Amino acid sequence: MTSPPHPPDQRAGGQGAPPGAGLSLDAAAMTTREINRSLQALPCGRAVVANPGGRHNLAVGLDAPVHVEIDGPAGFYAGGLGKRARVTVNGSAGGGTGENLMSGDVHVRGSAGRSTAASARGGVVVVDGSCASHAGISLKGGTLAIGGDAGAYCGHLAQSGVILVGGNAGPCLGDSLFEAVVYVNGKIAGLGDGAVIEELDEHDATFVKVLADGCGFDHVAPSQVTKVVSARRMYQMHARHDDHGAY
Repeated sequence: MTSPPHPPDQRAGGQGAPPGAGLSLDAAAMTTREINRSLQALPCGRAVVANPGGRHNLAVGLDAPVHVEIDGPAGFYAGGLGKRARVTVNGSAGGGTGENLMSGDVHVRGSAGRSTAASARGGVVVVDGSCASHAGISLKGGTLAIGGDAGAYCGHLAQSGVILVGGNAGPCLGDSLFEAVVYVNGKIAGLGDGAVIEELDEHDATFVKVLADGCGFDHVAPSQVTKVVSARRMYQMHARHDDHGAY
């Protein structure tokens, strides 16, 4: 059976932030490069990016225990390529949110576009609303928690890590899945190639509860969650032709 890792640590960005410390940036008066350079220069503490107006590439490439609040909707790749930081989007976000995240977390207090948490190697990406298609594509160890529905091809080519879908999952869920685990609280429109349903065990139920509670997903009930894993048919490239059951 495929088991998830221990629940992720969602405390990133909470360390080293003195009470009341903060930096205020106005996206309407600054370029994206100026905003990101200012954020990347922070060794710790908190920052607010006002008037984001759906700007792309905000709060990318951070590598410090800072907490960045984007006060409004963000565009593509918000919080991408980050380490140790906590990025909160007070609104919806575009495609590629949390892309290639290494550690820390990205929290979208709305819905997110396609390819959310793409290739995330660590950390946690939380979306309170729904995600468009290909959420968690090529996931490589990170955790993606979706409060609402997930579009088609969620978990496509996901190699390791965990995806939790608090609502319904679209067609082709887990298509070409490797060693990642997908939990779905609602209905599944259809499984992708190489994905199968596996029985939930006690460790799964505990993991789902801890993750859902940490994300504030009160509607997720471990007793009704479906676990989707790889059928392990993607590992035949180097097997002998006469050994069709080899893993």
